Amino acid sequence: MSLLKSTERESLLKPVLSHGWAMTKGRDAIEKEYVFEDFNNAFGFMTRVAMQAEKMDHHPEWFNVYNKVSITLSTHDCQGLSQRDITLATFCDKVYQSKK
Repeated sequence: MSLLKSTERESLLKPVLSHGWAMTKGRDAIEKEYVFEDFNNAFGFMTRVAMQAEKMDHHPEWFNVYNKVSITLSTHDCQGLSQRDITLATFCDKVYQSKK
């Protein structure tokens, strides 16, 4: 797994950032907070993301309090952003949209 190149950052990262993801201060990572109606919906979202992350062998850093889920994505193998982060971020957004 390799870091996103400059051209890939422009073409792959820009759409993710336009959907509410933000660069994490002080590291090569992206982050986003999702807000749900209640804990049950938040936990259901986390379960779906966890199953996909396991299939990808790419696990998010995340934090949950009641109806909020905060996710940070970075690829530890290459110490920064990779295609895996873009893929998982896009998956998270699709799952979130399906819950609305």
